Amino acid sequence: QVQLVESGGDLVQAGGSLTLSCAASKSIFSRNAMGWHRQAPGKQREPVAEITSSGNTHYADYVKGRFTISRDNAKNMVYLQMNSLKPEDTAVYYCFVQSGLTLDWGVGTLVTVSS
Repeated sequence: QVQLVESGGDLVQAGGSLTLSCAASKSIFSRNAMGWHRQAPGKQREPVAEITSSGNTHYADYVKGRFTISRDNAKNMVYLQMNSLKPEDTAVYYCFVQSGLTLDWGVGTLVTVSS
C-alpha cells in the first residue's frame, strides 16, 4: 500500500491559479498511473486528470486546457497545475496511484474558488 499526502489547496479568486502536490510514501516509478479526482459538496467524486508511468496524460473535458498534470518519479511526487480557476472547480481534490488492480488514495486537499 502507498500512502499519499496532498497539499496546496487554498482559497483563490476566480481566474487565479494553484498548484497541488501529492507526495507518495514509496517509489512511484513502476506504478501504472497517478492522478487526481475531485469531489464538490453534495456531488459525486469525478475524475480530473491522469498521468501514466510513461508520461501520457488524460484530462476531463471540464479541465482540459486549464489544468496540467505532471509527475517527478525521482521525488515520488505528482502535481496538478490549475489555471483559470472557476467557482465550479471548488472541491476536495484527491490524489491516487494505481498499481495493477489496486488504487490507493490520499485524504484530499480543499480548493475553494470564490467568484
